[in-house]
Amino acid sequence: MRTRSAAFALALLAAAGVSRPAHADPKGAGDVAVGAARDIWQFIQQIRGEGSDSVRALRSRPQAAQPQPIPEATPQGLTLDLSDLSHPLVLEEHLNRLTELAESEMRVTVPNGTARLGAYSVGSDQTVAGHLLIVRGDAQVFGRLQGNLVTYDGDIFVHPGAVISGDVLAIHGAVHDRGGEIGGEARTLSAAASPVAAQAPPLSAGAATLRRLAGVIGVFLALAALGVGLAAFGRHNLQVVSDTVTHSFGRAFITGLVGQILILPTFGMLVVGLVLSVAGILLLPFAVAVYVLLVIVGIVGGYLAVAHAMGETYTRRRLAQGILVGAPGSYQFLLVGLVATTALWLAWALFGWVPVAGALIRGAAILVTWLLATAGLGAALLSRAGIRENFAGRIIPPYALTDESLWATPHLGVPAVKRPGAGSRTTGPGA
Repeated sequence: MRTRSAAFALALLAAAGVSRPAHADPKGAGDVAVGAARDIWQFIQQIRGEGSDSVRALRSRPQAAQPQPIPEATPQGLTLDLSDLSHPLVLEEHLNRLTELAESEMRVTVPNGTARLGAYSVGSDQTVAGHLLIVRGDAQVFGRLQGNLVTYDGDIFVHPGAVISGDVLAIHGAVHDRGGEIGGEARTLSAAASPVAAQAPPLSAGAATLRRLAGVIGVFLALAALGVGLAAFGRHNLQVVSDTVTHSFGRAFITGLVGQILILPTFGMLVVGLVLSVAGILLLPFAVAVYVLLVIVGIVGGYLAVAHAMGETYTRRRLAQGILVGAPGSYQFLLVGLVATTALWLAWALFGWVPVAGALIRGAAILVTWLLATAGLGAALLSRAGIRENFAGRIIPPYALTDESLWATPHLGVPAVKRPGAGSRTTGPGA
């Protein structure tokens, strides 16, 4: 009301000055104009004084829930340079020591910036120049911040329309970008990422041995379960791949090595070929899943076929020596082969704590496993997963591998018995 009345009085005063008679002498008119200008200036100064008094009265009122700045740094205080946030762990370590003090004892200064204690908000019509550090509170940014922003024990919220020209780092907090603009890099550093919190007590030699042993036994049981299922539902294919490894090991290894090299290029060609067609884009997820599944089946199935071949070779050698081994079959071959392939890993699990020998055993186990898996993959590719028998050494018909091949033959003077599948042949009249 006082401002309106002052404005009204100013208008009357101006009207009074203008409404002077136009025929007055020039000197009198000049005096009147100078006096009117002086009166207007004094009135403006009076209005400004009243306004300043009201502003000072408003500022003197206590404001609740306003963030208080961290006290200015003293010679014993802490100086944090926020111009480079590429070492967040170092900054976290300094802030950890700072927050261990009471709030009244905190002393920190930020070159070319400001430090605040508690939640802080940058209004939509505000522009904060310099870096900003918020300790124990969230940072709500609606306006512009010309610098880097760091919070400790608080989150950062970048609202729509907000512009931060520098980097953003939330220590023990999170960064929530809700549509604002961050010119630099936004990063978070949780409490678990610190070296002190993430450090775990080292395991003893016995505990580490038990842990490795449990891992090896778990892998062995998983492969044994897969082998049982493969022998139960795909025994013929398993035997063909196993025979391919036995009779064409070198060729299978080279094929598997080439197959490993071409896995990724083939996958890329598959994806590109499907993307170039409309229908292929729809089939892309299914094709990728099938391709990955086929690669896994080829590697795991080939490895099990190698184990089958090793077990079969060992068992047949024992039979040739006259040692009874029960009723040999695919299940027994797989079990014996898996035990043989797991022997090196078992040795590593037991003696991995030895400084040099443990590393050598582990390297040997990795190398042998890779060789066997490569040969198994090549055998699976050569035999078309057990469908093609060209490289399995099965040139002789199956019935020729039975006990009938041991029967007497004509060259011993005894007529040969009719073999299964052989056609009858007449030798003369009455035959």
